[in-house]
Formats: sequence, structure tokens, C-alpha cells
Amino acid sequence: MPLPQLRVGVDIGGTFTDLCILDDEGIVAIGKALTTHAEPAAAVEALLRDTLAAHALDPASVSTVVHGTTLVTNALIERKGARTALITTEGFRDVVEMAREHRYDLYDLELELPRPLVPRHLRFGVRERILADGTAVTALDTDHLAGLAVELAQAGIEAVAISFLHSYRNPAHEQLAREVFAAVAPGMEIALSSEVNPEIREYERTSTTIANVYVQALVDDYLADLRHRLRRLGLRHDPLIMLSNGGVATVDTARRFPIRMLESGPAGGALGAVAFGRAADRPDQMAFDMGGTTAKLCTVEDGRPLVTHTFEVDRVYRLRAGSGLPVRAPVIDMIEIGAGGGSIARVDPLGLLTVGPDSAGSEPGPVCYGRGGTACTVTDADLVLGYLDPGSFLGGQMELDAAAASRAIEEQIAEPMGITVPEAAWGVHATVNENMAAAARVHAVERGQDPRRLALFVSGGNGPLHGPGVARALGSPAVIAPPAAGVLSALGFLSAPMSIDLVSSWHAELSTVSVERARELFAGMERDGAEILRDSGVADGEMSHSRSLEMRFVGQGSEIEVPVPPVGSNWHAQVRRNFAEQYRLRFGDVAPHDVAIEVLSWRLTTRGPESDARMRLRPTSGSRDALIGHRAAYFPQSGGYVDTPVYDRYLLAPDSVLRGPALVEEREATLVLAPGMRCRVGKDGSIVIDLQPEEAP
Repeated sequence: MPLPQLRVGVDIGGTFTDLCILDDEGIVAIGKALTTHAEPAAAVEALLRDTLAAHALDPASVSTVVHGTTLVTNALIERKGARTALITTEGFRDVVEMAREHRYDLYDLELELPRPLVPRHLRFGVRERILADGTAVTALDTDHLAGLAVELAQAGIEAVAISFLHSYRNPAHEQLAREVFAAVAPGMEIALSSEVNPEIREYERTSTTIANVYVQALVDDYLADLRHRLRRLGLRHDPLIMLSNGGVATVDTARRFPIRMLESGPAGGALGAVAFGRAADRPDQMAFDMGGTTAKLCTVEDGRPLVTHTFEVDRVYRLRAGSGLPVRAPVIDMIEIGAGGGSIARVDPLGLLTVGPDSAGSEPGPVCYGRGGTACTVTDADLVLGYLDPGSFLGGQMELDAAAASRAIEEQIAEPMGITVPEAAWGVHATVNENMAAAARVHAVERGQDPRRLALFVSGGNGPLHGPGVARALGSPAVIAPPAAGVLSALGFLSAPMSIDLVSSWHAELSTVSVERARELFAGMERDGAEILRDSGVADGEMSHSRSLEMRFVGQGSEIEVPVPPVGSNWHAQVRRNFAEQYRLRFGDVAPHDVAIEVLSWRLTTRGPESDARMRLRPTSGSRDALIGHRAAYFPQSGGYVDTPVYDRYLLAPDSVLRGPALVEEREATLVLAPGMRCRVGKDGSIVIDLQPEEAP
């Protein structure tokens, strides 16, 4: 009898490493362990080995492993990449220092600006020049470049980013520069901006290219280590790597463009929301993922998460746009909020309670972890409120110290504010909910959505615990808590198709673009995308292509992305209509009628078939009562601590109905139903909380 084929999703987060295993019927096993920051693949190996053994699963039956990691983000933030140099056009080596000449806070006299990954003494200009139309007017000085390559190799430089002016139109000089370096310094990592980010705007293009090569060797070593560890466990297939755009790619593609892994973990949560939403015919929703370090939220429209092409990393002010290093790569459009289970609570100099954005993470972690943490956190408050069971955290593998958490809150919050410990803990819980709701409201409104009409899909270890409170503050009509919510990013990975995004910049007024030229541009990108997916094992008949243009009115400084149809008859008129509609959705009926439209960049996404993974709890034959006990939990609307029923998530039958107050526990997360809330269990194991007021009989 053949073994069942297993699919494994693994997500390395800032605090925990999450794992989910599926077979043809649904979720087989889930696991969570503290992230081993010094050696990330070690936690993956240990967690997968222990989970397979605990459920008597054969490693040889694992057909797919999809993996996402914070490795790239952490390396950029902690500045732990390769010693990198920049080669650029003579006179332009300071582009990464001058940036946009923009102050993200006009009134801060001590403003800190993001520090480039390459210091000035390792940035070099060489003689060459290509014009904006792609014409080469000054040949590349290869003799100077060869001498520079020798000096850099002797100085111990490990990686070089090459970013010449207008190379997105003509990459010949960058390609020649790579040949020079390969001949003189063959062991050096080289990245070309014309391959990493062939788009207009040299600052963003150069910053992205530097970031890509800065982490390339680190990612190479990590992926090689991961491959070795998985083989040692008995797995026969290489892992697939989750990309920030919501698709997966082979190890070889990820090694070539590691910058596309930047936000791979959060992408999994959004994909999980899409997959469960598709099954429940819920195309529009907000996906809310709250982990140990941060919370993230994105809007899902018409069954797809919104995607953006610019992201900032290593922000000087964590939540302030413009204070970080820009990276141009396709990434699911989400807002990051400095609010997680490890977010530190304190009383500020004005006597007000504040939470985050700094976090205790997993090392040392919240006070209740007993790992040396001394600052009280959101998790400490949730434990004191009775929402977490100190004896069953992580399935009982990690006992929490409720007494230590209570003492920390008393000393750091309650006594300074002159309130009781439960009131202080509730203040921490409510404050972080309001912070997240405020940020989520702005995010939704900026994208033309009304949060009052969107259900909130919650995930992450703290998503089900805080999600209902956030949804209430937003005015959302419902909360959806999927099964395995605490490891949903890992589960969402398994719903991702093979995918690659390509871009080509050609700046021209739309009216001057011939149908033949437009067809030629998209056809070239389709060939490139198809080749990458073909190498990944996707058949030509299973591929699909979606096209878009970066467009604006002539004279504007910024553009918007506009989906466009395949090039054919009446194409220009269709593109104009699509642009007008996208402009109206973003800005209202304010578009000028007598101004020409121009195109800056041409984008294409090539996808493989949608995954057939069964995103649900496996059917069980058990008949045990799901009510497993009672616990005192704090609800201010009921006057304080209430004897609250506790349910086992895995024993709740479909169509079961619960009314708050109630706590629903699974191994990695706890769902909190406040008094007055009502929920129903769906066929796939999802719990849907209806927040609409009940009509009077």
C-alpha cells in the first residue's frame, strides 16, 4: 500500500519557528518551537524530526517542503551580510547616500537617516555612460575596472553590486563589468541591477541591488545547510522557497534573487486567508497576523492579496515610512505594527500606558517565559488575565510563570499608575488592541476599503487572542479563526503556486506605443517567465500570465499600477479605461481630461497551477466532549474575573455554536470569546464569530 503523500510548510519567525503537515485529507500535524537565531536551520530540523516522530510519519513520504524565513530581513537589519562594494557610473557613487533628499520628519532637528549598506570608501565610480534611450555614448573603462577588481579582492571584499546609469534600458556595460570581475576575482559574488531590478529610478534600483548581493552568500550557506539537514532526516526532495509576492520558487531561483525572500513569512498568512476565503466564498477580507514580535495586516480583494513593488527595511524609526532602505521587489502589500506577544509595556514620563514597538522577542522573551526577561509584555498581561493556560502553553512543552508575570506588571504598571494588577493587565491588552485597530483602519481606508464591511481573518500565535478585540474596535462584521491559526503562515505556504514576477522599464507616452512594440515587450517577459517555471517542473499548459503597467499623467511624480489585458485590437482604449478606473478608485473623480498618459514600467507575473492542498482539519471519529474545563478569565464588561468554559479546538464538531465568555484552545493559539460574542464552527474547522448585533425577537 503506497504511503500517503505529505506536504510540509515551515516558517521561521522572529520568536517562533512554525510547522504544519498536510496529507490528502487535511492537517495531519502542527508544531511550534522557539527560533534558534544563531543557527536557524537547526530549529527546522529538530521541529520536523520531533513532529514526524510524534505522529509516526515516515520522512520518505514527504513530497513537498515549502519554507519561509526571516533570514534576509534579519541580516539586513543586523548588518550581518557580506563585505560589499558598489561599482557605479562615475559621479554617481553617492546616490545611495543622497537618496531622495527627503526628510520623513520635517520637524525633527536630530533626524536620523538610513545608513547605506556600503560605506562611502567602498563605493567607486568608473567611466561609462548610457543615455536614457539606451544609447552608449561612453565606453566602459575596462582597464580601470580590472585594476579596481584586483584591489577589492586583495582587500577582502566578498560581494560587489554593479549599478550603472540607465542600465535598465541597455545592460551591456553591466554585463561586461561582470565579465571583467569574473576574470580577475572569480570567487566574488556579483549582482547586476539590470537583472535584480531593471527599473527606472537609480536610488531604489541601486539600493535593491546592494541588498541582494549583501545577503547572497549568507542565503547560499543557509539553503545548503537546510538541504543537508532535510536529507539527513530522510527527505528526498529539495525544499521550495516562499517568496514575498505570494508565490514559491526553487532553491536555485531563491539563491539568485534572495531579496525576493524578504517578507516570505508574512506572505504565508495572507495566502492562508486567501485559501480559506476561496473555500468559503469570501473574496474580500482583512488578513490579520499577530505573532510574538509584530502584527501585520493586509487587504484581500477579489480573492487576491494586494501586491506592492516597494518595501523598506531596517527603518531608523520602525513604523515611519521613508526612514528605511528601499527595496524594489514584489511583496504582498501589508502594514507592519509594532505589536506582538513580546511587545514591552511601560508607563511613559507623562504617566500614560504605552505598548511597543520594542519587543522582548524569544531571547530573553516575556517575563513569564523564565528565560531572563525582566520587562513586562503583552503575553505577561494575557497570562495574568487568564486567557493563557500556564500549564498547556505550546502543548505543555513550555510552562509559563504566572506569578512572575503578575509581579512584573504590579511593579512596572500597576503601582506607578495606582491601579490593580488585573486593571493594569487589561490596560495593556486593550491598548495594544486599539493600537492595532487604528493602524488597520488607516491601512484599509488608504486602499479604498471600509473596514466595517470586511471580516477580519486572524492568524499567528496571538491573532485569535487579540483579533476579536481588534475587530470590535474596527467595527468589522465578523472574525474568522482558521484551524492551526497559530502556524497559519506555514499552512498558507502550502496553498501557494509556483510564481515569478518580471519587470521591464520603457518610458513612453501611451499614444506613442505601438501594438507591435507592446506585444513584443510582453512576449519577451512571457518567454523568460515560462523558462523559469519550466525549470521548476511546471508544464507549459499549466502556466498563466497576468500583465500590468506602471502609469501616470504626464507631469506627475508618482505612478500607479494598472492591470491590462493581453495585447490585441483596441488595446490602447482598454488600457486607458483601466487607468481611469484605477485612478478613480484611489483618488476619486479628480482625473484631468486633457493631459496625456505615460507608461514607465511593464510588469508580468507568470504562475503555475493553484495548489490542491486541503486547507482544513482532518475529519475525526472521536466523540469526546469538547469542553475540557473552566478557568478564571478577566472580562471588564462582566465586572472582573469570570469562571469561563474552556474548549478543545480539535474536538469541536462542525456546526457547533458557542457563546461568550469562552476560551477555545489549540496547541499554538487561544481564541477569546468575550461576553456577548457568538460563534459557529465551519465544515473546514474554521470558527466564525458574528459581531453583528442580534435582532430583537
